[in-house]
Amino acid sequence: MFDIDAIRGDFPALIHHQQQEVVYLDSAATSQKPQCVIDAICDFYKNGNANVHRGAHRLSQLATKSYEEAREKAAKFINCQAKELVWTKGATEAINLVAYGLTHLLGKNDVILISELEHHANIVPWQQLAKRSGASLRAIPVDSDGIIHTEQALALIEEQKPKVLAISHASNALGNIQPVQTLIKAAKAHNAFTLVDGAQSLLHLRPDVKALDCDFFVFSAHKCLGPTGLGALYGRYQCLEALDVFQTGGEMVTKVSIKQTQFNPPPSKFETGTPNIAGVLGFSAAIDYLNGLESAQLREHELQLFTYLCEQLAQFSEVRILGDMDNNIGTISFVVGGEHPYDLATLMDMEGIALRHGHHCAQPLMSALGVNGTVRVSLAFYNNKADVDAFITALTNTLEMMA
Repeated sequence: MFDIDAIRGDFPALIHHQQQEVVYLDSAATSQKPQCVIDAICDFYKNGNANVHRGAHRLSQLATKSYEEAREKAAKFINCQAKELVWTKGATEAINLVAYGLTHLLGKNDVILISELEHHANIVPWQQLAKRSGASLRAIPVDSDGIIHTEQALALIEEQKPKVLAISHASNALGNIQPVQTLIKAAKAHNAFTLVDGAQSLLHLRPDVKALDCDFFVFSAHKCLGPTGLGALYGRYQCLEALDVFQTGGEMVTKVSIKQTQFNPPPSKFETGTPNIAGVLGFSAAIDYLNGLESAQLREHELQLFTYLCEQLAQFSEVRILGDMDNNIGTISFVVGGEHPYDLATLMDMEGIALRHGHHCAQPLMSALGVNGTVRVSLAFYNNKADVDAFITALTNTLEMMA
């Protein structure tokens, strides 16, 4: 049975230090962390701190065992092999790793295809790849509400025949769930490398990378109950083998001489230096926590909250909601007349509501929509109806104040 009160009790940050409830509606920026994740990180530093892969002593062996078991657990979570999962600092580093590693495989006649709604982290690395390789960068357009139309996207893929397709599974700015499987299938007909940015989808949609049939999939742990400073890259193994190394140093080598170096096979090939061991173990605890809950119930709860929020917002004639309300992870992005998003968010914060404003690291999308930014409410399964009610009350008070 889904017990929202018990679940909320697992997240200490939802209760303010003065015992005031925090109305946290900014999970697209970073999710809150259950106590078990915090405990796992503290326990490592208190009782098991040691480096991995490098020591014969007991502490190092135990740390290495836990670290690699976490890799296996994360790989199982997204349905891939452990050797196909590379630990990174986050989704951003993972995209950069792929974009840099593909440089030698692209030339001036190739096309890199993204979309207008991508996060900057899935735009800038491809711009740099285009500069290095001479390839062209193209973008799938969005309509006036920020929605990609599948037929238009498929037509562009057929026209451009991209060498790389990189697209978000779900938009961080609008919450749109993209038709990634359909687009990947079309791109693969032209032998494209395909990358899915799963930073927003991992917590809400539990992606299966084999079902998506992508070559690469990236995510950040902190958006899925885990700690900051950690993420991962899934890569089809032959695709990982094809990538050039991104960063170099210790740990990822088999033999070094003054003249040359031999690199380990993936995933070690891409993991330089001492890794974020505590972060990996914290994320392992996050996966255990999620595996202990029924994912279908969590998704149903989020959808019910999202529907309720949409219904409540509909009463405000001055509010314009952007994005795809039919295919959404639980994020609403809106504007109010000529009011600046910063002013709205600041006044809402004074009412005790934590949400996000601005361009959400998606300036090309904001430009396509003709706005300078939005106010974003992003839900997670630990939110409840009272959070939505508090938001609506605060918005009512804010709009009355600004009238």
